[in-house]
Amino acid sequence: MSDVRRTDAVLLLVAVVWGSSYLSARTATAALPVLLVLFARYALSALPLLGLVAVRRGPRRFSRDELRAGVPLGLTQAAVLVVETYGVAHTSAANAGLIISLTIVLTPLLDRTHGGPPPLFYAAAGVCVLAVGLLVAGHGFHAPRSGDLLMLGAAVVRAGHVALVGRLTVGRAVRPLQLTAVQTLVGTALFLPLVAVHGAPELARAGTATWAQLVYLALFCSVFAFLAQTWAVQRTSASRASLLLGTEPVWAVAAGLALGGEHLTALTALGAAMMVAGTYWGQSVERAHRAAVTAAADTEVHAHEGDVRCRTTTPTTV
Repeated sequence: MSDVRRTDAVLLLVAVVWGSSYLSARTATAALPVLLVLFARYALSALPLLGLVAVRRGPRRFSRDELRAGVPLGLTQAAVLVVETYGVAHTSAANAGLIISLTIVLTPLLDRTHGGPPPLFYAAAGVCVLAVGLLVAGHGFHAPRSGDLLMLGAAVVRAGHVALVGRLTVGRAVRPLQLTAVQTLVGTALFLPLVAVHGAPELARAGTATWAQLVYLALFCSVFAFLAQTWAVQRTSASRASLLLGTEPVWAVAAGLALGGEHLTALTALGAAMMVAGTYWGQSVERAHRAAVTAAADTEVHAHEGDVRCRTTTPTTV
């Protein structure tokens, strides 16, 4: 297998793992309270991450920038997982994976680093909004289910979290592994008091199948996915990586249908197709816009530098 195909395979595996995480979370929350599931996921993720930080070569301490960024990002990440996991518990895994993909089109609306998205981007966002309406309709148009609304809220919160990541890490010496470890420790600390008071006996009584889901969420959907994504993105283009990782909602639907006993009606199938098409369209428009803005800025800088050189090297006459 060539290096390109190996990298693509790793990114596709990350998308598959993330897509399956909604069914795993839904299964786990059927056996345990949501906050208990989240504590177990955070705690089981923190242990291997701290081990990797300890054995990694170079400075082992968390830098000041990593702590300053990791603490607030840990809080927003915990907020994302709370809303998302409550949403997964009250809707289908397929709907959860599709609706959360709205993050792709919501993030550029919140992140104004490149001056905001172009008009065509709003058309793609409109397709996604219409897709959500079809997904919510399910077996016929009716009032939205609470889980669908929570997943919509989770997409908004996640988009804010992604935008905040850029603002807190750009131009700073922040190592991804250390930053993720800090966020995981913050999440573990947040949910620990609730578990210590109410949930420890219930967690101890959880069955083998439930623990298998918790371990899968922690080690595969969190630790493995993070490390694999970091490794693969360094070996391919951002466009190729986003294209492969963008298949996550497709795998969420596949997991729900194949393993979760879910099924698609005509409305939900149409909504699923529109959601995937809309997010890919919005992603491509935003990526092209960002590249054009960056190229224009580089051209302006080079032109300014050339003008300065011209003025400093041209002799003046008196």
